[in-house]
Amino acid sequence: MATSNPSFMRRVEDFKPSKTMLFWFGAACAVATMIVGFSWGGWVTGGTATQLSSAAADGARANLAAAYCVTQFKSDPAEATQLISLNKIDRWERASFITKGGWATLPGTKDPVSGAAELCSQQLADMSVPAADAGTVSK
Repeated sequence: MATSNPSFMRRVEDFKPSKTMLFWFGAACAVATMIVGFSWGGWVTGGTATQLSSAAADGARANLAAAYCVTQFKSDPAEATQLISLNKIDRWERASFITKGGWATLPGTKDPVSGAAELCSQQLADMSVPAADAGTVSK
């Protein structure tokens, strides 16, 4: 009695998938695509995209206002005195010093831009007192 053992190609040619099998195969492929897309593909939902773009816009606005703040601070006639005062204040109080000075408020607005005072105070704290004014301040 000879057993018939068909070759692999013969079995592939004879395979006839049912509609149910094709449906579940398609569903599994769709689910796998979504898992890969959201996990590693960088896909996000509409709500997450809105949150990310809003955070990016707020950060850009704060950076712009901080650059304006530093420029305004440097153009102040009492820059050296103000910088020394800023450096004497505790780090967590520097943003309120900048806000009270009005340097973090953009022209045409009443309130300072959120986050701008903190960025501005960090940038100003890294600056050194101008050499020409340092001697007149210490007298």
